[in-house]
Amino acid sequence: MAMDPQHPTPAYLSFWRERHLCTLTTPRPDGTPHVVPVGVTYDPQAGVARVLASRTSTKVSNILAATDAEGAGGPGARVAVCQVDGRRWATLEGLARVRTEAEEIAEGERRYEERYGRPPRVNPHRVVIEIRLTRAMGTRALRTQAPDEA
Repeated sequence: MAMDPQHPTPAYLSFWRERHLCTLTTPRPDGTPHVVPVGVTYDPQAGVARVLASRTSTKVSNILAATDAEGAGGPGARVAVCQVDGRRWATLEGLARVRTEAEEIAEGERRYEERYGRPPRVNPHRVVIEIRLTRAMGTRALRTQAPDEA
């Protein structure tokens, strides 16, 4: 069952604030999924997840190719980020675009350091994959609120 990514339960949001390695799934030009490990930050108020990346990476190339295929005004590449810890899992889906603006990169780095407890490694080719979220899913315990949280 999906939920609104801009209105997560406290348990769901708490899980996304824990330090976990995640995966990002992007569509290759032939339509097959490309899955890689990444760090992800989740901003439910903005309805956005962010992934730091190198502009020369395959994940960035896949997003740019999908976005170009839709035309310059296209909404972005359909992607998913997921994290797992034992029986708990959570997935965020949305439309990704590659952001190259200095302020967007700085915000991505700030949020990465906040979640992962250390600054990201230096990368002069850094970009931010910004995912405009359309769906949130996860294990039942993360999707439901206890009666006193409602």
